[in-house]
Amino acid sequence: MEFNFVQTIAIYALPVIFAITLHEAAHGYVARHFGDTTAYRLGRISLNPLRHIDPFGTIVLPLLTLAIMKLSGVGVLFGWAKPVPVSFGHLRNPKRDMFWVAIAGPFANLVMALGWGVILKLAEDAIPLNTFSVPMAYMAKAGIEINVVLMVLNLLPILPLDGGRIAVSLLPDRLALRYARLEPFGFPILLLLIFLPPHVLGAIMIPAVQVSIDLIGAIFHL
Repeated sequence: MEFNFVQTIAIYALPVIFAITLHEAAHGYVARHFGDTTAYRLGRISLNPLRHIDPFGTIVLPLLTLAIMKLSGVGVLFGWAKPVPVSFGHLRNPKRDMFWVAIAGPFANLVMALGWGVILKLAEDAIPLNTFSVPMAYMAKAGIEINVVLMVLNLLPILPLDGGRIAVSLLPDRLALRYARLEPFGFPILLLLIFLPPHVLGAIMIPAVQVSIDLIGAIFHL
């Protein structure tokens, strides 16, 4: 079924809100578990999406990439939330615990993707199909897609993405220090990869995204 732009926004809005909110809250929760209460003191361990929305990354960029997808028929929905503040020096074992704090966000997206998979299975098995199960199925498909995209995107080894933090935590100290110094260049590089043709970032991510979605489909026989 072909949807217009407004209908597409309606389908994606709730999955996007859940995806960014729980991703960032997971970072803050795990950081508090390992000794850093920065996010907790600032009220960022919250399920209130307003505390996590980044005007550009959460609103402008997803709408822009969604419009490109509608016009071109190809592409991946991109976006991010306002990062939860983590003072890695406050962690009990900064280098080791950084790994768990960083991976918490992508893991939350994986759990949500599987949760949407359950909802999609229930919606598709609903007999008869009705005005609730059909839109829920489309929303669940969107939920799987956006969470897998966020998981794959954040696992790229580019600072300040979670994958970059994971890389720093796993590298030997000397290499980790050198790698961490590249962080100021990470965000500009990421934007260039998103917007410069031939959409290099999409070319890198799409195979991993498709494999992940196919695996979820196989798990739930979708």
